[in-house]
Amino acid sequence: MAARNLADIVSASAARRPAHPAVIDGDQELTYAALDTQVTALATGLVARGVAPGDRVAVLLGNHIPFVVALFGILRAGATAVPLNTSSAPAEIGYAVGTCGARALICDDGSAEAVRGTDLGACELLPAGADQWGHLLSASDATLLPDDTDPESVAVLLFTSGSTGKPKAAMLSHRALLANLDALRSLADPPAVTEDDRSLAVLPLFHVYSLNAVLCLTLSAGATVVLGDRFTAAGSLDLIRERGVTVVAGAPPMYVAWSAEPDLRGALAGVRLLTSGAAPLPPAIFDQIATLAGQPIWEGYGLTECSPVVTSTLVTGRPRAASVGAPLPNLEVRVVPGGDPPEDDAPADEDETGEIWVRGPSVFSGYWPDGHGAPNAAGWFATGDLGYFDDTGDLHLVDRRSDLILVSGFNVYPREVEEVINAHEGVQESAVTGVDHPYSGEAVKAYVVPVAGADLQAEDIVTWCGARLARYKCPTIVELVPELPHAVTGKLARSRLRDA
Repeated sequence: MAARNLADIVSASAARRPAHPAVIDGDQELTYAALDTQVTALATGLVARGVAPGDRVAVLLGNHIPFVVALFGILRAGATAVPLNTSSAPAEIGYAVGTCGARALICDDGSAEAVRGTDLGACELLPAGADQWGHLLSASDATLLPDDTDPESVAVLLFTSGSTGKPKAAMLSHRALLANLDALRSLADPPAVTEDDRSLAVLPLFHVYSLNAVLCLTLSAGATVVLGDRFTAAGSLDLIRERGVTVVAGAPPMYVAWSAEPDLRGALAGVRLLTSGAAPLPPAIFDQIATLAGQPIWEGYGLTECSPVVTSTLVTGRPRAASVGAPLPNLEVRVVPGGDPPEDDAPADEDETGEIWVRGPSVFSGYWPDGHGAPNAAGWFATGDLGYFDDTGDLHLVDRRSDLILVSGFNVYPREVEEVINAHEGVQESAVTGVDHPYSGEAVKAYVVPVAGADLQAEDIVTWCGARLARYKCPTIVELVPELPHAVTGKLARSRLRDA
């Protein structure tokens, strides 16, 4: 029978491979049978404590076994899981809990202490690993659990930062998350996962990429998840070697860090698949890793609202620098110039830049609580991202629609300018935004992080860009800064620069 609840992937794998390792966390190893038992125990404990179907239960835990048990236990109880960023300030946790009306918050002792002074309203703290959770886990009456799950019910609420304003919670149904897993598992050349794989989960599990495209994908195949709570270049490579990791789901900052490590080829010798997502992968890093590790990086594109994977080079079987591949088999993707939704099934002309629209079963149900922002009546969702399809059918990302800069009516894509600036030998990193200008409407401003020890001046960047870009694309304001703000997955947090 097809899964209807995301937690069904655990019970299905436990039925097939009960003694196989499901999760490895340091010196701890949990088989599928043991994981399934703990998930049921926590689910029944939550129900016995008054958690009802549809209730929200927040999770504030790092990449450890308790997160895995909490996630699937909440879902098996018929409730909605709300994973929270572990680096959130107490006020941010309070906002998230209040916004979704969480019935309980599962957290470790350290996080529990940090939020005790925060107004959590009626939300009950359930410290993971403490006596209170131990009592929950001791309950094992499976007759308390709901008989069935509506696949359209909300499985997970994930807060997205957005470009402006307060974070919004995307409603991801069981149907949407399972559909993304089905599409990924249908890929065969090369496969995204096999039952013999060991997948590295070092990206935070509260992020949709690590949660569904790593943790849930691996468990759905009956393979093994190797958890890592903190990323360090050397430490993560040691973990890969020691635990026999075969699939690495990474983000660009990981590959940047690894490119400076000695004997990268030896460290990754047992890995059959390197993937990258969450942020655009610089072509230079793609080329470096291919040289240093002797294998390519398979890049994909996705977003929280699509559960998350939309396209991947795994679909076409051809990894290419600056390409995020083709749509997953159960998704339609269109590039539409202008602001109107797709009118028919015809894709946009090759190399024509426009907004990326997505339609298919893995698209979200809108934002909490009323479903605003959901796909339109025809099922199309506007991602807010800009891109184009090349003549091979591969998608290339250009920028966020909200990041587009209009200078005297001409479009300026920040990533294009950043790539030129980053090619300067004295530049470590850059970010480009638009600022108000009385004559041109907007002007281009660049924030530039110099390479340590470099004698770099703002005018050097102006001159460099002037020789390589059209005049209207060149930054007229350059600010040298010690660092740029990034999200946990490495994606540039451009909105923080605009708000500064």
